[in-house]
Amino acid sequence: MKKDISIRELTADDKAEVMAMMREFYDSPAVIHKSSDSILEKDFDDCISDMPFLRGFMLEFNGEAAGYAMTALGYTTEYGGICVWLEDLYIKPEYRRFGIGSALLKFIEKEFPQAVRFKLEIEEENEAAFSCYFSRGYRLSHYGLMTKETV
Repeated sequence: MKKDISIRELTADDKAEVMAMMREFYDSPAVIHKSSDSILEKDFDDCISDMPFLRGFMLEFNGEAAGYAMTALGYTTEYGGICVWLEDLYIKPEYRRFGIGSALLKFIEKEFPQAVRFKLEIEEENEAAFSCYFSRGYRLSHYGLMTKETV
């Protein structure tokens, strides 16, 4: 099977496809908080707007929509520079284990050459994702993560 992986910025034309993937991702065990459709729609709309902190990407395999990703920019005082959070990475089940995740991580690192740190959250039971991230140089952090939501 031909392995043609492409990654591009999201466009308004991607909305229906990405919203369906987002709903599947946010209803899965990989996500603790089950976001509403209105929040997911806002996320998508912010990705294709001039919002400077959020970018979205379509992952394609042999010309077909295979997944999506969203990144958020921040600053890390610990390392003195830009931190890129990989907020969402979803690959449809039938496209998993074709190298799409690895290709995305490589793409993100090239897309943000000014970044001094890349972060993501992982469900540790997802051995395939863990292996993919580990092979690209990601390591488990010893920091605990605390959050406070205001929505």
